[in-house]
Amino acid sequence: MGSSRPVAGGTSRAARPLPVGRYRLRRLLIGSAVAALLVALAGLGLFTVRWASGPTCQARAGGSTFAFTPEQTGHAATITAEAIRRGLPARAATIALATALQESGLRNLDYGDRDSVGLFQQRPSQGWGSVPQIMDPTYAAGAFYDALVKVDDYESRPITEVAQEVQRSAFPTAYADHEGEGRVLASTLTGHSPAGLGCRLGRAAAADPAQVSAVLGAQLGVSATASRGALTVHTSTATRAWQVASWAVAQAERYGIVAVDVADKRWERAAAGASLVWQDTQESADGTTVTLHLAP
Repeated sequence: MGSSRPVAGGTSRAARPLPVGRYRLRRLLIGSAVAALLVALAGLGLFTVRWASGPTCQARAGGSTFAFTPEQTGHAATITAEAIRRGLPARAATIALATALQESGLRNLDYGDRDSVGLFQQRPSQGWGSVPQIMDPTYAAGAFYDALVKVDDYESRPITEVAQEVQRSAFPTAYADHEGEGRVLASTLTGHSPAGLGCRLGRAAAADPAQVSAVLGAQLGVSATASRGALTVHTSTATRAWQVASWAVAQAERYGIVAVDVADKRWERAAAGASLVWQDTQESADGTTVTLHLAP
């Protein structure tokens, strides 16, 4: 009595038809689930199309390749430039980039958990600075490095431990998820992986040579000479030249840079896939001089 097991010639309780109300509810739930799945698939399709044909950047180093938006590479260039300006090792940039990827997706967010804002989701109430200061990517990166260099053996310890000492996150192990991306970005942007960063971009807005020159000086500490729609930067080493060249590609979307020449390589802005890689120019150019061509 009360068993749900089938009875010869009858129907078990578990197998009986559902009441009409419950049947309609089940149909509604199934329909909602199907609709949600279709929306998710549509979003995946848009995501795929975006990476396949829209503005995107690729960083390649050590056999690994990662894709980023132009916004992300621009912020990555600013974060890395601050490490270079301070004379910090590439490992410092790797830690900072992995942290920013975890905290904000390398986006300069004006919101977050409680009063957290910016690339690193730093909190004014915890002494990181005012909201306007933290929303300045250069200031935010500098504040991160100020804390990072106080961590003992930060260059050799696991990134999860180091980033956690700086950030005090509720999810300390998540930083390691982005270590590979951070390392590849840092390697290209510090000049250790020449020609490792390329961006596929649409038509450029008109550039302001004075602005680009000023930002180059502020972020990388180099001087640029303007002539006929281009800026020329003379550096002391090939690595330094590739720091400038990679910065220029990463910031091309924001500052209207249409091409970059260094050594016997050229990156040229285009909506085609060829712009994701540097091209050989077959010219014997000076490996320490970088030329940035600007949109008129």
